[in-house]
Amino acid sequence: MNGSPVTGTTVSGSRLKETASATDARLADAVRRVSAVRGRSLRRSVLVGTGLLAAVIVVFGVSLSYGELVTPIDKVVATLFGGGDGGSQFVVLELRLPRALLAILVGTAFGLSGAVFQTVLRNPLASPDLIGISAGASAVAVTAALLFQVSGLALSASALTGSLVAGAAIYLLAWRQGIAGQRLVLVGIGVGMGLSSIVWYVMARSEVTDAQEAFRWLAGSLNGRSWNQVWPLLIALGLLVPLTVLAAHALRPLQLGDDAAAGLGAKVEGGRLALLGCATALAGVATAAAGPVGFVAFVAAPIARRLVPGRGAALPQAALTGALIVLVADFGAQHLFPVQLPVGVVTSIIGAPYLLLLLARANRVGSGG
Repeated sequence: MNGSPVTGTTVSGSRLKETASATDARLADAVRRVSAVRGRSLRRSVLVGTGLLAAVIVVFGVSLSYGELVTPIDKVVATLFGGGDGGSQFVVLELRLPRALLAILVGTAFGLSGAVFQTVLRNPLASPDLIGISAGASAVAVTAALLFQVSGLALSASALTGSLVAGAAIYLLAWRQGIAGQRLVLVGIGVGMGLSSIVWYVMARSEVTDAQEAFRWLAGSLNGRSWNQVWPLLIALGLLVPLTVLAAHALRPLQLGDDAAAGLGAKVEGGRLALLGCATALAGVATAAAGPVGFVAFVAAPIARRLVPGRGAALPQAALTGALIVLVADFGAQHLFPVQLPVGVVTSIIGAPYLLLLLARANRVGSGG
């Protein structure tokens, strides 16, 4: 009788130890599984990024080599490193290189901008060319060019100013004790339509030749671009990309929702405003350099997220995807049609069906209105 409590206590302690050991084993197994999944995701992310970078380099080389005068790739490489004759230096360094570099920079800026907008607002329609940011740049730039004969860097500055002002106006109009992605998208679409009407009104009152030039810019074009457009955009991206990377630390908590992000200690509105400001500036400088190249920001991020599922915004992959889209589209615009088309026409051919598909899917699940 006297030994029973001791025996019971011993048995209970043994069971507790077994239960604790089993729990520790399950936790250790869960940690190993999570680590394995994260490792596979990281490896896939690196592999996809490397593949996209390789594709960009290949298309970049082909763009420098192919044209009315075909330059062998070894001669292109030699010319890039200071060799080659006068003809190859002029063709490669003055005609093709600035255009190809500008395509990469413009695509990078639009791809990164679209990824940030869509992730922060958690809406696949939230890209700068659909919610009025590009329309703001276009309205100010076209008005400055046609009514005040502004050109060069001043015209680029006016386009950037227009995008920033439009972004600020959309943000303020959508503010209701915070920002909801769907409300901001709807406000942006409405503001964009109003700004587009200003563009067409100004063009209708201008001389035909001036209006035609403005129309080519509005289509989004790399035709005739030179180092004068490359250097300002390169400097702007040198500032904006690091700022976007720093601001992107707020992306993960924001993806969980405002309440969860606030519960984790994140500064919700400050982080969102910083990210949207960077994305707006990226879209503005890209539009200033090449015009509102349509649908690049819209499709680059979804493609990147499909390539690396589970990696959130996939900002590096979205930037590389945007660069690749613009490079390929510009190459096609130059060489696949009887006449040389603006690159924005080709990107619209890619993006418009995707938009229709997205709207059709939304209607099928009852969220498309």
